[in-house]
Amino acid sequence: MKKETVAVITKYLLDVMFFAGIAVTLTLPWLVKLVTAYFHFEDFEGRYVEIVSIYFVLGILAVLILGELRKMFRTVLGNDCFVRENVVSLQRMGTYSFIIAAVCLLRAFLYTTAAMLVLVLVFVIAGLFSKVLAFVFDKAVDYKLENDLTI
Repeated sequence: MKKETVAVITKYLLDVMFFAGIAVTLTLPWLVKLVTAYFHFEDFEGRYVEIVSIYFVLGILAVLILGELRKMFRTVLGNDCFVRENVVSLQRMGTYSFIIAAVCLLRAFLYTTAAMLVLVLVFVIAGLFSKVLAFVFDKAVDYKLENDLTI
């Protein structure tokens, strides 16, 4: 598969996830009612407000991460990915990932599942990875700017 094809597919996938995330987050109060009525989750009974609130926060954070990825991807498509804006985006994504992990831990007080504990671990690792990658990008931007000045 060509590099351009992968880039186009990735761009559209990010766009679809971003706008679908917004739609799901905005319709969450109705979706939770629909899902709890259809699947009869006993863990959800009497906790509608807490569940909608938690998943609304998680939805917003996920959309924010996707928004940062879309911003970064624009620089990749423009063949100029080593810019300060990407460093800021990586820092933000790391922070959002840590907040998601914290919210997931708080959710564990309502009801604990193995999947939620795995999500905590995944988002802690994602947060660490994003923060480290931000430092790497920051150094790369410094080297790029230094090279640009010497030419």
